[in-house]
Amino acid sequence: MSRLDPFVIEVVRHGLSAAAEEMSLVMTRSARSPLLREAGDLSSAITDGAGGLVGQGRDIPIHLGAMSYTIPELLKVYPAATMREGDAIIYNVGALGGNHLNDVKVARPVFVGGNLVAFAVSLAHWPDVGGTWPGSYLSQAVDTYQEAIRIPPMPIVRAGQLDKPVLDFILANVRDPVSCEGDLLAQIAATAAGERRIQEMCAQFGVEAFEAMMARLHDLSEAEMRAAITELPDGIYEGEDFLDDGGPNGEPARIHVRIEIRGDEATFDLSGSSDRVANFCNTTPFIAASAVVYAARIMSGREMQQNAGALRPVTVITRPGSILDPGWRAAVAAGNHETSMRIVDAVFRAMENVIPERLSAGGPATSGLLAFAEPMPDQSWRMLYEVHGGGEGARHDRDGCPATRVHLTNTSNTPTEVIEANYAIRVERQAIRRGSGGAGRHRGGDGVIRSYRVLAPTMWLTSCVERSVMPTYGLKGGEPGLPFRITLERDGKVERISGKTNMLLKAGDLVTLEGCGGGGFGAPVSAG
Repeated sequence: MSRLDPFVIEVVRHGLSAAAEEMSLVMTRSARSPLLREAGDLSSAITDGAGGLVGQGRDIPIHLGAMSYTIPELLKVYPAATMREGDAIIYNVGALGGNHLNDVKVARPVFVGGNLVAFAVSLAHWPDVGGTWPGSYLSQAVDTYQEAIRIPPMPIVRAGQLDKPVLDFILANVRDPVSCEGDLLAQIAATAAGERRIQEMCAQFGVEAFEAMMARLHDLSEAEMRAAITELPDGIYEGEDFLDDGGPNGEPARIHVRIEIRGDEATFDLSGSSDRVANFCNTTPFIAASAVVYAARIMSGREMQQNAGALRPVTVITRPGSILDPGWRAAVAAGNHETSMRIVDAVFRAMENVIPERLSAGGPATSGLLAFAEPMPDQSWRMLYEVHGGGEGARHDRDGCPATRVHLTNTSNTPTEVIEANYAIRVERQAIRRGSGGAGRHRGGDGVIRSYRVLAPTMWLTSCVERSVMPTYGLKGGEPGLPFRITLERDGKVERISGKTNMLLKAGDLVTLEGCGGGGFGAPVSAG
């Protein structure tokens, strides 16, 4: 490896990233559901033949972190020896390096000269994967079986041919089969695009050199992460943050981290977090690790390449039976994008007095989800999965940005014109929630306001919003921002809606979401 040309290694590194970017472009150009076409709730990755992540798109951090574990866990139950050129494997179960069941993965093994050299992986959030409630988010689910259909790994494509019985089985268990079929075909096309690019690089550089360069990329990222950890002072640092509810007697659920830095290695112990909760805010150890590695990259202050090598100096500890390691039958729909965010915030709060210049105060670390499901006369459904941002937390040198997303999710909102053209909904207001940011030497950003008027006779609503009870936090004396607020106006009366609920709407109802403001940074400067 010492004889590998470092310039060629960089060419391959960028080639892998470009291949993943192309996969995501194929998805957004050919997917059926607005959630993928407009909001971009999808991610693409390239791994080596053993499943080590080597290339990723500019996609969603929580997806990409989890995909570091997806193929290694898949290979434990679906051996590489059983895979053939032209196959593509579909699955969504959390035990295989996964997250929530809506995130369906298609993994394509890439062969060159009969040898398995890599995988092209596409992850997409499907608008519905069955379960008790339309959209597959049941706020008070007691186990994962209430949430959605569980898809174990099985070939959806065999030797280049779509497996129609497998497709029919999956589509028979979802409420919007037209959208799901279109999204799945887009995923298959995306992995085929990744396969072509990998094979082109192997033809250009040779298979042996290509595999050696992927191994070298892991080593380079490991060295960079170790150097970054070494720059931090040795010690033990603790931080905590809270989910709005789910704890004993409905109290906030604690997420706690104990960080130990010793030389060029760091241990993140999350075992002090809450026990498994009786709602959909549990999450998998893979998502916990993904959140930790993201936070470690922020702590480094570097633009480092994310691949399997960067994981080597970082140890993540979870406790079986906890909210972060609840067992594979627990409900986990919201943990993917809610609980994971609390891990990042707990890490930030632990490091507040160590590297404040690298951190932001608390922001809209939540999906801010409102999901609308409209039953159609033909017994099918139309699903609108809509996410909302808020105000970014302030930093040591500037105010927070208004109306944005932070940390592990970076999906976009769906344009008003697309909503009104495809759903029986009218968007009556979209605005900045002025004055919602927390005060400080630098002020937190302001949240958003969006109002939805129901035009259909019936609409099923899911809310999945954190920071509606526990507000965003300030750093170094900054003040918190205003929390999220959701209201329902019906028959002239306005009532507050819980941040996590399922309910039926009727024609004329107006649902308004007001996004949280970001926390301030530094103590406010007095007028005097």
